[in-house]
Amino acid sequence: MSAATSSASSRAERLWLRGLDSRRQTARHRLFVFPHAGAGASSYQLAEHFPDSIEVCPVQLPGRENRFAEPPLLSVEAVVDELAPLVAGRSELPFGFFGHSMGALLAFALAHRLRDMGAPLPTRLFLSALRAPHLPDREPLHHLPDADLLARLTRSEFAGLDPELQELLLPTVRADLTVCETYEHRHPAPLPCPFTVFGGDRDDSVREPELTAWHAHTSAAFELRMFPGDHLYVRDTQQQLAESIARTLPVRGREASPVRG
Repeated sequence: MSAATSSASSRAERLWLRGLDSRRQTARHRLFVFPHAGAGASSYQLAEHFPDSIEVCPVQLPGRENRFAEPPLLSVEAVVDELAPLVAGRSELPFGFFGHSMGALLAFALAHRLRDMGAPLPTRLFLSALRAPHLPDREPLHHLPDADLLARLTRSEFAGLDPELQELLLPTVRADLTVCETYEHRHPAPLPCPFTVFGGDRDDSVREPELTAWHAHTSAAFELRMFPGDHLYVRDTQQQLAESIARTLPVRGREASPVRG
């Protein structure tokens, strides 16, 4: 690899993969975190709840936070095209994926792309608050007029946000909904990675049978774990979620060391 190519790859890594090499001296495993629709990398503060043996790398997509000026991507394929070579290039540590809602879809599609590339696969997929990808969306939203979409989001993702901030975030959320709702499942062969699927026990948008249906997409172990809360249960359960992941995430064939209190 030339110096110019290496430099460009490093810049892309820093842009897309927050937290990369933050635990260079202690990490024995890496967890890539994929955000829900409209969210940025800083929406998840999971790193502080993990042991030093696990490096947490939230994915920063275009159109939010420090990348707000960039146009958001509009398809799963476009996101995976960017992320696949970056993640494949940083497989010197065993790694897992955690994705919430839209992030679960991105994590699943990226794992399939890595398999197609012949690249190392995640040791485990942690998929949260999303129905299995072969199931249709109950009610697509990305095509709604702004006023109607805002009204829907104000009851969920935008609850409690200032109206001006809601309008500012609306294009990114619409783009992310487009990513999810235009996805076509084309991966008949299940992944060899074990799955842990999470959900909120009061999530009206994703029912437990729709979470259980993920079982069809892995040929390895499968586990379903429910947390108290609605679709955004992760906001109030990050420590418990981290503990649950750390107990399951293998570190070179062993369980992770105890989680920080």
